[in-house]
Amino acid sequence: MLLRSYDHTHAAELRELLLDVHGNCYAASENRGAFDRRERFAWFVDHWSQMPGWSCVIGYDGEEPTGFAYGAPLGPGSPWWSKVAGLDEEFTRETSTRTFAVSEVMVRPRWRKTGLSDRLHTALLDGRPEERATLLVDIEHPKVQALYESWGYASVGTTQPFDDAPVMAAMVRPMAMRPA
Repeated sequence: MLLRSYDHTHAAELRELLLDVHGNCYAASENRGAFDRRERFAWFVDHWSQMPGWSCVIGYDGEEPTGFAYGAPLGPGSPWWSKVAGLDEEFTRETSTRTFAVSEVMVRPRWRKTGLSDRLHTALLDGRPEERATLLVDIEHPKVQALYESWGYASVGTTQPFDDAPVMAAMVRPMAMRPA
């Protein structure tokens, strides 16, 4: 399995690939909500890939894409923490080098349970200068949350980042931490 890293200069050429992998990941889903739709995911890809410091890692089996992870640093004034209740202001104060937000970790069904998500996540964070990493996970997916906990993340609260979004656990881990 080959992992390739990209930055925002590659966003336009990666867009359709990311949308296709996303579509494959949700093709068999019986409960396709607003966040599972291609049009909605396209908005997220476009939004995140234009952020300064955006990084993406894509896994390949030969030339076939198997999954991806992407994210970007949270800049000053980022709304990321705004709906997480009870957080200390110091915790939420952002600079361009404090927090890297992992927006997506997605693995196509055929390659799930192979350790690929861990490899993609680790490669995405490898060498990052930020102090910590954060991500959101739907609280209705406890197995995914447990996986992130095994990677060193801890929940700091819950949030609903958009009106039509599910309730999510906001999770954080120190950047220097590496999975066991």
